[in-house]
Amino acid sequence: MSTKKESAGSGQFNLGAFLTKNSMVIALIVVFVLFYFLTGGRLLYAQNMSNLLLQNGYVLVMACGMLLCILTGGNIDLSVGSVICMVGGMAAVMLTNHGVNVFVTIPICILVGLVAGIWQGYWIGYVRIPPFITTLGGMFIFRGFGRLILDSKTVAVQDEMFLNIFTAYIKIPGFDTDAHIWSPFLIGALAVAFIIYSTIASRANKAKKGYRQNSAIADFGRAIVISAVLLFYCYLLTQYKGISVMLVWVVAICLIYHFITSKTAFGRYFYAVGGNEKATQLSGINTNKVYFIAYANMGLLAGLCGLLCLARVGSVNGSTGTSFEMDAIGSCFIGGASAYGGSGTIPGVIIGALLLGVINMGMSIMGIGDSWQYVVKGGVLLLAVIFDVVSNRKSGK
Repeated sequence: MSTKKESAGSGQFNLGAFLTKNSMVIALIVVFVLFYFLTGGRLLYAQNMSNLLLQNGYVLVMACGMLLCILTGGNIDLSVGSVICMVGGMAAVMLTNHGVNVFVTIPICILVGLVAGIWQGYWIGYVRIPPFITTLGGMFIFRGFGRLILDSKTVAVQDEMFLNIFTAYIKIPGFDTDAHIWSPFLIGALAVAFIIYSTIASRANKAKKGYRQNSAIADFGRAIVISAVLLFYCYLLTQYKGISVMLVWVVAICLIYHFITSKTAFGRYFYAVGGNEKATQLSGINTNKVYFIAYANMGLLAGLCGLLCLARVGSVNGSTGTSFEMDAIGSCFIGGASAYGGSGTIPGVIIGALLLGVINMGMSIMGIGDSWQYVVKGGVLLLAVIFDVVSNRKSGK
């Protein structure tokens, strides 16, 4: 009898719980609307909306890896920006100064990023040097290697093949023309169909197994809002060049890591270590290996980000990547990752990165200087962490 009541109760719409669960989404909407009016509508220009994701693509990729580090207990990687400088510098020198083939350069550079991550993962996972100290040392070491590789110069890349792999715009022959680009609508429609199907299938599966689930209003309402925003964004992309290959890279990485963290047993290990490392060890999970993989993976994604940044900017110098790690860390905490570890999601990270991106773009359009942008981003990050700490204290965690 109590089970039936519980199941029935789970189908009722709870406004308070909905607002708490979606607080960052609501914050993103409020910030977006605020800057829309403050910029006189310029924020919604097609070019600005296209650049919003492209300029923050590296943040999203890095944040996917940073989330795994944070899940293990609130740990972070301070060396990410330096690895980006080192890998980007290596790619630029190989392509421009030595004429190395692009299909040789890319895997070598990504491998270098992985090796950097393995180096740090070994000291953190198996020797148990604190992550903060290890990655702080890595930040200086890899930045130094990057400047040595570049010989303290700015190196530009004009290799068309390399740039097209990361920054070209997709055009479907016979479907897109110079006058009309319709492919974003096609891809958006397919994505919306998948979202609706996934929502229906998920609810049906939970109902079949007797699991508790959100109300139909909450689930389908969220799916409809996401679909509407996605289609509107695709409409804007049709007004400006279409879909960039870099966007495809970013979406693919986010989907892969969302699947890993939410659908695989291996992904749950990171949550388990952050939740209670001793209990995780007693359950037979090799926690040393979990730490090692988290930081090795971070190096791998930092290597990819080095290539993305090089292709996006077209050049690299000794200062490339400075403070990039802070954007990735901020995206995770603003997106709901706990400062104590054990909780956080890829969708939340995406919301956090977009929130920072909207703030950056909105303030840039308004002509506000970098100094105030740092102040605002720091304040937003602090508020997000305060919210997390207070919430945990109230729940007795």
